[in-house]
Amino acid sequence: MPGQLGPLESETSKLRNLETLDMLIEIILEAWIALRRNLTRSFLTMLGIVWGIATVTLLIAYGSSFRSILVHGFDAFGKSVVICWPQQTSEQPGGQRAGKKIVIEQADVDMVKATAPLVKHVCRETVNRPGISYGDRMVGTAAVRGVCPEYGEMRNEVPSEGRWIDAGDELERRRVIFLGGRIKEQLFSGRPAVGETVEVGGVRFTVVGVMARKIQLSNYFSSDDDSAWIPYSTAGDLWNTRYAAVLLFEPLAPQFEKKAMAQVLAAVATRQNFSPTDPKAFQMFGRDEFRPVIDALTIGLQVLLAFVGTLTLGIGGVGVMNIMLVSVDERIREIGLRRALGARKRHIKLQFLAETLLIMILGGAIGVLLSYFIAWAVGTLPMMGPLFEDDSGQGDIHLRISAMTVVLSSAVLLVVGVISGLVPALRASKLDPVEALRYE
Repeated sequence: MPGQLGPLESETSKLRNLETLDMLIEIILEAWIALRRNLTRSFLTMLGIVWGIATVTLLIAYGSSFRSILVHGFDAFGKSVVICWPQQTSEQPGGQRAGKKIVIEQADVDMVKATAPLVKHVCRETVNRPGISYGDRMVGTAAVRGVCPEYGEMRNEVPSEGRWIDAGDELERRRVIFLGGRIKEQLFSGRPAVGETVEVGGVRFTVVGVMARKIQLSNYFSSDDDSAWIPYSTAGDLWNTRYAAVLLFEPLAPQFEKKAMAQVLAAVATRQNFSPTDPKAFQMFGRDEFRPVIDALTIGLQVLLAFVGTLTLGIGGVGVMNIMLVSVDERIREIGLRRALGARKRHIKLQFLAETLLIMILGGAIGVLLSYFIAWAVGTLPMMGPLFEDDSGQGDIHLRISAMTVVLSSAVLLVVGVISGLVPALRASKLDPVEALRYE
């Protein structure tokens, strides 16, 4: 039938495939024999590739770890939380004067919950610095922040001891407090804090939870390490909390952030009678504000490091190319003899390309093993740990070489190897057989 191979054609195709495979095996064996003739030269040539591939692999691993630490530092603020700052109006809707002061009250929270379906959580936050003391120890500058129970999820406040503030604490106005990592160390040193009683502005509070030290690259009011949290309702026992300092909300999903911001602005603007298009009345800051900065820093650094590593590997590739060009000059008579015996240009070309790639592959394999050894020997490199006085290692560079890193390094190696091998291979294949046999 048309489109189907007959028995004879099928056998012919199998024979051709076997001949091609035999030819490739023969070329690889000849390349290995050629390299063994000059073991010292081959080994020294290979060293440049070993160092080059190890450099590429380690730099890619470094860039990947650097990116993960920066992203973790920004995520510590809250993965999709938006902070809203009340300001003053700059437009005059409905005949009202500009310069009206915007405030945040519980009615605004209720309005957002009723009219903003894309908002998952919304919360007021108030802040003061009344001083926290335990025995004869006192922290007078700590930010004490009154918040709702959902705040912990929105701001990624994960307890290392005890628990976060819950709905019962808010409803019953309990005098409970959650301490940041540095506050706990200043008041209790290495002692357990959960269950102990501290004084906030002269009022006794029970410590219900403590947060571990936080690698945090963005904050407001104060870093989370230097803060303490109490229920918003309880904060009213210490200072006037009718007007909150900020409004926080979390959209249903990060991709809805812009639409959720518009809904929140419309809700607050409707209740307080100002224009939702007024850019100065109610300012919002979400992750979209600084996500381009994170990506530009981290991805740019990764590309730069990969480029530097590729240049290093390229220098090794140039060394291989030079040695192979010398090898072509040394073997001109051999090339002429092979051409006279029937070898085609493509056979000569494949022969020298195979020798180059064999050097690159062997050097690459040794280089990858060397990079694993260096990563194991180095372990971690200090980065943000000393800056945040953190010795847990979460802010340090970890040279972990992933499978993807090896794949990327191998791809770069293959490209450099082909480019390095083509020049001597083309030169060898273009030699005139007659002139090559006469070469002295």
